[in-house]
Amino acid sequence: MKREQAHTSAPSCIEICSGAGGQALGLELAGFEAWAHVENDRHACETLRQNRPGWNVFEGDVRGFSAKEFEGVDLLAGGVPCPPFSKAGKQLGSGDERDLFPEALRLVEECKPKAIMLENVRGFLDAVFTDYRMNLKKQLKSMGYDASWHLLNASDYGVPQLRPRVVVVAIRQDLATNFYPPIPLSDGIPAPTVGECLADLMAENGWQRAIEWAANANEIAPTLVGGSKKHGGADLGPTRARKAWASLGVEGKSLANAAPMPGFEGKPRLTLRMAARIQGFPDHWQFAGGKTAAYRQIGNAFPPPVAKAVAIRIRQAICGQSIVSKSRSAS
Repeated sequence: MKREQAHTSAPSCIEICSGAGGQALGLELAGFEAWAHVENDRHACETLRQNRPGWNVFEGDVRGFSAKEFEGVDLLAGGVPCPPFSKAGKQLGSGDERDLFPEALRLVEECKPKAIMLENVRGFLDAVFTDYRMNLKKQLKSMGYDASWHLLNASDYGVPQLRPRVVVVAIRQDLATNFYPPIPLSDGIPAPTVGECLADLMAENGWQRAIEWAANANEIAPTLVGGSKKHGGADLGPTRARKAWASLGVEGKSLANAAPMPGFEGKPRLTLRMAARIQGFPDHWQFAGGKTAAYRQIGNAFPPPVAKAVAIRIRQAICGQSIVSKSRSAS
């Protein structure tokens, strides 16, 4: 049964693999009305419900979710699992049980959206996945969509870390010529450094060296990692990542429960709130669960400002608002 847009004239979306709501928040900021969010992690579902009590959250495996009742939705979005395409996940692609691109295609067939937006890691563009990408594009074309993929760096959209991410965008063929990928929003102004981003949080308990620390933490952050359920806990990732954080004056072996106190010496650790700000979340966004569960949600998130930038372009395309851009590209 087709679901009617009863409440607003805003374009609609359903989202799979919602996690802590990074992409969902970006979609909301871009003007989309969410009809459903699908997520199997109970802590992430509680995060979504705490922050947006009105959201329709389906808790469970996306393989058991049907989109038939949402036929006519404008956008199907999702941050499908990254391990099948990441080096840390051994890049098994379609041979990885966590590959959910096939489920996304099933849902496309069921709800027939005007557009699709699926986020993944940079490894998705590696040569080993050329056949996978071409097959995905072929399947989407047979369903009536023109697909492209775009490598975006979070720092180009005001997020204080590099965090390269691939976004697969597919637009219904009668609307596809209206789509242009987002261009960097900084207009030559760099993203905030780690020090600029976190100075107030580092100083909130009266640490006297916070200003000095911030001045030395004068680069954007390395990509925030450490969110895997199979490896590690609430830390900033493996040795290489920790070394990068150490160069910015941050101890990455674990996360702190609170900002440094007066008299603290040495390298401070990040708190969950600091990590969330590095990821582009607003300070009012709360994360459910213990420290490890909350950090996994943060570490796996799609930065809301980047999701917003892509979603705005998709909204312009499906609402018939053509825009002129010199940066249009498609794969």
